[in-house]
Amino acid sequence: MNGEDVEAHELHILESNLQQLALQKQSLELEISEITNALHEINKSGDEVYRVLSNVMIKADKHSLKKELEEKKKLLEMHMGSVEKQESIIEAKANSIHKTRAQQ
Repeated sequence: MNGEDVEAHELHILESNLQQLALQKQSLELEISEITNALHEINKSGDEVYRVLSNVMIKADKHSLKKELEEKKKLLEMHMGSVEKQESIIEAKANSIHKTRAQQ
């Protein structure tokens, strides 16, 4: 392969990676949104809260459930930050290849 073919192939791989990251990001955003809504409902509820495990609804401790959801949300937000960082690195590489190809 010549230089142009290698750049085109690398650009294709980068664009594919960007698509995968976009899907991951969308999934994380959805999960964070669901947890945020659940936390909102827990805050509005009385002392009795329930959780679903294996299609069975069981009573749960409000404080521990809230803490668990907040921790999960924090982890998801950290993962989201990592995905966004990867996304910006890949976008920078792709832009660099585009500029190189435009100058040729």
